[in-house]
Amino acid sequence: MNVLVDTSVWSLALRRPRGKLNATERRTVAELEELVREGRAMLAGIVRQELLSGVNDMRAFDALKTRLRAFDDVAMETDDYEEAANCFNLCRARGVSGSAIDFLLCATAIRRNLALFTTDGDFRRYAHHTGLRLHQARSGQESP
Repeated sequence: MNVLVDTSVWSLALRRPRGKLNATERRTVAELEELVREGRAMLAGIVRQELLSGVNDMRAFDALKTRLRAFDDVAMETDDYEEAANCFNLCRARGVSGSAIDFLLCATAIRRNLALFTTDGDFRRYAHHTGLRLHQARSGQESP
């Protein structure tokens, strides 16, 4: 199964110095590297934008942009935005709030039968109320 990779994971791998990662973060980066080698890592355009935003040094910006160009964007469609609103409504009805971007990533993963790989704990709460599956580092398994 292919895996939609969230900003939090890409950021660990591409924007944080390796020497500053703890053991859990190193496992996460190793898992991303394996997903990339397997051709299973997928990138959403909104995640590309988040990764590039705030990079003030133009050389660093261009270098990161070049690295990310190795990945095509998962194309968003009208149905993705509608499903994102549905996920938002499902979660909100149960007292769980989140951002439009988070729910768009949920919807994109759900509609394409992808697992989402993230370190952001909010997605566990969303998964509890939607059909989102989360990819777990090292185990290679997805959870409901």
